[in-house]
Amino acid sequence: YTYDGNKIEISILPSVLDINPVVYPNSLKDILRRRKIESSVQRKLGHKKLVVDPDMEKDMEQTPEEALEKLKENVSERLSTLEKATRQPLDTVILKHFPKRKCHILNHLYHTDEEMDMLIKQLMNKDKNHLYIIGNNRIGSFLPLEDATQNRFGNYAGVFIIDPNGTDELDEGDYLSVCYQGNSHQHKSYFPMIQEYADKHHLILSGDLLEFLWIDIHQSANYGEHITELQIKAEASKNTERACSKL
Repeated sequence: YTYDGNKIEISILPSVLDINPVVYPNSLKDILRRRKIESSVQRKLGHKKLVVDPDMEKDMEQTPEEALEKLKENVSERLSTLEKATRQPLDTVILKHFPKRKCHILNHLYHTDEEMDMLIKQLMNKDKNHLYIIGNNRIGSFLPLEDATQNRFGNYAGVFIIDPNGTDELDEGDYLSVCYQGNSHQHKSYFPMIQEYADKHHLILSGDLLEFLWIDIHQSANYGEHITELQIKAEASKNTERACSKL
């Protein structure tokens, strides 16, 4: 971008979907430190003239001013997502309630991270103006419950992106959730924690196991900083419901 003839570079958090090359930060501390920088940049941008690359403007189908505002919103959202990620309780199963969550879903079997990246790129085309930069905790995958209960965690059934403009939706209800840090392929250690919690509290698991990527290789090259969340819908067993009704 160029402002009044002076070139100003704005660093944004990269994702698998970013078209332009970016420099990955060395650590999340570097990312969060940019919060102050981002606030300063936004103040300066408020009264500067923006010149956007014509190709970018055409691709985004927005005016330069709209593109700038959307960029600022998404940078702020990205930073907020990373800050929330660092506050997630780890290694603890929690019961959460979610309303219906609008999203875009692509049902397609896959097995590798590279295949997931390609599928997410396809989903991006459903809402280019809003999904060109997105907080990673909105991106996830479906793992069939049947496979998870048999310790098979490499057979993904599809991908999704949470988006208010989505044409699909995830069911409303109570979900068991657990977050863990490190390599995102530790489901064999953490899904049994969900099963144990469900058994202890007489809950029945249903639907697919949802895998959310809060922080992955696209935010930090340090695997120790990666954060993954597993969610699955949980309902009280009929025996529990009958027992409660008699009280």
